[in-house]
Amino acid sequence: MAKINVDGWSTAYRGMIPDAYLDAMRAGDRVDRMRQRLALPDPYATLLAVGGDGAVGAYATVTAVQDGDDEHPNLSTGELAALYADPAWQGTGAGKAAHEAGIEYLVKQGFEHAVLWVLADNAPSRRFYETRGWTCDQVTKADTFGGSSVTEIRYSRLLG
Repeated sequence: MAKINVDGWSTAYRGMIPDAYLDAMRAGDRVDRMRQRLALPDPYATLLAVGGDGAVGAYATVTAVQDGDDEHPNLSTGELAALYADPAWQGTGAGKAAHEAGIEYLVKQGFEHAVLWVLADNAPSRRFYETRGWTCDQVTKADTFGGSSVTEIRYSRLLG
């Protein structure tokens, strides 16, 4: 998963986040943090898309909404906190499978609404989410990576 995360960042965010920041990322630096997250209790979960050979092609991480400002006023709100596919698996359906597993998990946990954040300039990911029922609600926030500011934009959707 750490390798998928780093490779996914390097591929998907190239040109949006400084190359020096992306090139300095190492999977080994993320292993402990991922182990800690995998041990978190429900509703936090990471779901994997695994090929016939047992290799992980993609993963989705879901949880209760992480920022109170993202909560729907009347519906219990979950969050798709991460979705990454191994670049070698892109186009195989692994990302779609991990996404669907994440959505199903949120529904089983009783969430009725979900949000996610994506880089505003990440057109391929935005299209991916839009074709799966997510709607851009035009809420933005700034983040900084490698000394450069980027804009993230929120998407949301009803579940169930």
